[in-house]
Amino acid sequence: MDERQNSLLKEIVETYIKTVKPVGSKALCDKFNLSSATIRNEMAKLEDLGLLEKNHISSGRIPSEKGYRYYVENLMEPEELNGKDMLQLQRIFANNDLQLSDAITQCMEIVSDITNYASVVLGNASSDNMLLQINMISLDNNQVVAVICTNKGNVMNKTFTLKDNTDINELLKASELVNKMLVGTPINDVSERLEMEVKPIIRKQIRQYEAIYNIFYDAFNDFVANNSNVHVTGRAKIFEQPEYNNVSEMKRLAQKFEDISFIKKVDQKDDKDDEVKIYIGEESEFDPNVTVIRKRYKINGEEGTIAVIGPKRMDYSKIVGLLNFVDEEVEKRKDD
Repeated sequence: MDERQNSLLKEIVETYIKTVKPVGSKALCDKFNLSSATIRNEMAKLEDLGLLEKNHISSGRIPSEKGYRYYVENLMEPEELNGKDMLQLQRIFANNDLQLSDAITQCMEIVSDITNYASVVLGNASSDNMLLQINMISLDNNQVVAVICTNKGNVMNKTFTLKDNTDINELLKASELVNKMLVGTPINDVSERLEMEVKPIIRKQIRQYEAIYNIFYDAFNDFVANNSNVHVTGRAKIFEQPEYNNVSEMKRLAQKFEDISFIKKVDQKDDKDDEVKIYIGEESEFDPNVTVIRKRYKINGEEGTIAVIGPKRMDYSKIVGLLNFVDEEVEKRKDD
């Protein structure tokens, strides 16, 4: 693309991020001192390239996912923090009484307040725990206790009340199947393997497979929630964004924020790059209607991931600038 098209796309993306309104040719004419015909012609070229798309309720244009991707790779510059934000974050890291993990968590809470997006901190507390066994113990009054044990000696009990028609033998049969397939699996990966590998087999072999599957899923999900270092701040803030004012969309996304296995997807484990990475829409394993910006850290034996989740119309330059700054402050703690 030529310089004019780059400038136009940059202006359209940044204007839409701020205003949440499709950008028309008139505003761009005034900005670039060009005729409306020239602007419309250039916008049509950007649309043909897949960088812009039409909005159904306006004659203006909005960035596409491809347009956002081009913007962050070629046009965006990380924003410098203002003095107030910088001071807030520096004050936390300057407190040597705080453990590094606590300092990072507090800083990401501030990042959420600054941006009005959700922030996530993923630690590695349960990453080295492997499933050793899950047992189902039958009690009176249609109750069972799920007992989960790991190779590190962690144990969790969770009591479930069965529906009146649930066959306990079916539950025990499913327990044998789960142990056979999942023993030795990292606890962080159990829920995903349960869904993708075990559930299809349970469906074929267990008559009441759905109710029984849910017992195992809830047990493992609770175990991970109670034994992993996962902190999410600002869940409610993201729903203040206009992209999520649809009730069904809000409920769908809220369910993911309550599911630890989904929260962990912000780390994008298949991507080995530890630098600041941006996952837009379909690129994100968390949800196709968000952008996730994440940065991994590893210092003094501690490792984890910090991330921000927001709409695809995210203030990319601000978030990247904030995560870069937090990362710089973390590095200053090296060998403290």
